[in-house]
Amino acid sequence: MHKRIETIAKEVSFTAIRGRGPGGQNVNKVSSAASMLWDFFSSSEITPEQKSLIQNKLANSINNDGLLYLRSDEFRDLERNKARCLEKLEAMLTLAFHRPKPRKKTKPTYSSRVKNQISKTRRGDVKKLRKKVSY
Repeated sequence: MHKRIETIAKEVSFTAIRGRGPGGQNVNKVSSAASMLWDFFSSSEITPEQKSLIQNKLANSINNDGLLYLRSDEFRDLERNKARCLEKLEAMLTLAFHRPKPRKKTKPTYSSRVKNQISKTRRGDVKKLRKKVSY
């Protein structure tokens, strides 16, 4: 996945914006936050199937123009924020491309059915004992 991110990094565009993270008064003067846009539809690195997975699973990060948007203002310098954007993108793609293992149906074992029946009978007996005694 690391080589894929390196080639995707060439396709993204970064913009320096004023951040809201650490930096004190300096945060209002210096544009150290990174904003990243990626046109994944025109990317040659991912397959059409993966493009549809990104579109469905990462819909909250896609803007009206169909570009994937990320931002980072965790650090005080622009280069570290750019690197953090790429880390976030890699994590998001890993989650989007993950396929869960298919569930295998299993039947309850004989002993588990017997235990279940015994516990149900006990519970019913407890409830019967709560009733008023009739003579």
